[in-house]
Amino acid sequence: MRHSIRTRITFIFIGLTVLILLAVWAANTWLLEDYYVQDKIKILEKGYTSIDTILQKYPLSELEPYSEGSNADELSEVLKDLGDRYNTTIVLVDNVTGNAVVSSARDKNFLVRRLLGYALDQSEEPVEVIRKYDNYVIQRSYNPLDRSADLEAWGFFSDNTTLFIMSIPLSSVWESVDLSNRFLLIVGSIVMVLGSLIIYLVIRKITLPIMDLAKLSEEMTNLNFDMKYTGQQQDEIGILGRNMNEMSDRLKETITELKEANDQLQKDINEKIQIDEMRKEFIANVSHELKTPIALIQGYAEGLTEGMCEDEESRNYYCGVIMDEAVKMNRMVKQLLNLTALEFGNDTPVMETFNLTDVIRGIITSSSILIQQKEAQVIFEHQDPLPVVADEFKIEEVITNYLTNALNHANGEKKIEIRAEELETQVKVTVFNTGDPIPEEDIPKLWTKFYKVDKARTRAYGGSGIGLSIVKAIMESHHQEYGARNVEGGVEFWFTLEKGKEEQE
Repeated sequence: MRHSIRTRITFIFIGLTVLILLAVWAANTWLLEDYYVQDKIKILEKGYTSIDTILQKYPLSELEPYSEGSNADELSEVLKDLGDRYNTTIVLVDNVTGNAVVSSARDKNFLVRRLLGYALDQSEEPVEVIRKYDNYVIQRSYNPLDRSADLEAWGFFSDNTTLFIMSIPLSSVWESVDLSNRFLLIVGSIVMVLGSLIIYLVIRKITLPIMDLAKLSEEMTNLNFDMKYTGQQQDEIGILGRNMNEMSDRLKETITELKEANDQLQKDINEKIQIDEMRKEFIANVSHELKTPIALIQGYAEGLTEGMCEDEESRNYYCGVIMDEAVKMNRMVKQLLNLTALEFGNDTPVMETFNLTDVIRGIITSSSILIQQKEAQVIFEHQDPLPVVADEFKIEEVITNYLTNALNHANGEKKIEIRAEELETQVKVTVFNTGDPIPEEDIPKLWTKFYKVDKARTRAYGGSGIGLSIVKAIMESHHQEYGARNVEGGVEFWFTLEKGKEEQE
């Protein structure tokens, strides 16, 4: 990732490491020499103090360094310490005789000559006085031949009879700086490479859970709350991950509730729109269906009022028409009230077990007069009991509507056949009638209120177009299937019922 925390922290570490190495290199180059000189000055001062303390206790003539049992044991220790630890050479000269009494240098004459040159102000080498005290000075001397430099302290001790010179070579400081810088470059490069690798791996381990949290937040943004943080850390990242899991669960629950509420609201809105449309359609259809019988009743009633039928036969005819139309209007209103109650769930079915065979035979018997009037033949050959679970009264209405519809549309042989077929868990009832097929595009519309395939023929037998809508409402309240289809020689309507248990004798 281009701007990942892991990459940025790694580069920050590399940058800091480089800055530290540069700072150390600069300190070595420009500050180490001064620090080295100041440290050597302290050594010279300490050496002067130590030797001066010894000379205050013993005269220089009594001191024989490095000899056993002499008074110079303390002086020997000081000279050895200065020489071994700090590479310092010392020469003590008796001011009276001008001889070097004590020396730790290999070429003591060279130092004696240099000391006398400084004391007599006859030295030809350039010097730089660094510090000046009452009895001695500390200076830096330069040798133009080999371009070397020494840090020297020379002067008198407090006895005023002993001259001294102490010298520490400074040439090694530049070698030390150069060696230190080269060593720093090697070690620094190794540290930077290894450190960068280690910091990258450490930061990677830290940032991987953060990347998981980033993916989790992205999924939450896309409303996917199934992804969870699985880390087991006990630090701040682990706490954040567990909090995000909890937030994800709560968001999922809240959004689910909002969706359910929104779906219910949308359902209520759709239902309200549907009810409003049904109300408009109902008013339009009822107005249309009632317009003709009301017009007929009005017309014949006006004829009776105006005395257009003075003879009894005409009056009876007029009154018969009025009564027929009133009966049709009454029947249609009852059907509409029944259908409305079914559609709005106000007339729930009373489920019970009954013998469907007896119900079908009872309906055929009660419709015998209408069957004779239609000159039709109704066949029902099933004899065995058929126990079903349903509302017996409403199923009677379904079968009656199917039978009436078949009688009104039967043609040709005017043959009507009712069949009852036992399935695994259901009973399927089929009502077949000979006649003209129904146009396929009209079959789904048969169950719509007031829909009539052949309006002229429906009007002829007084149909309202509500019967099949009642069948639809009843079967849907039973949660059963229903339908119609064209078959060879006629049309077939069917419905299913739940099979009941046979009673044990």
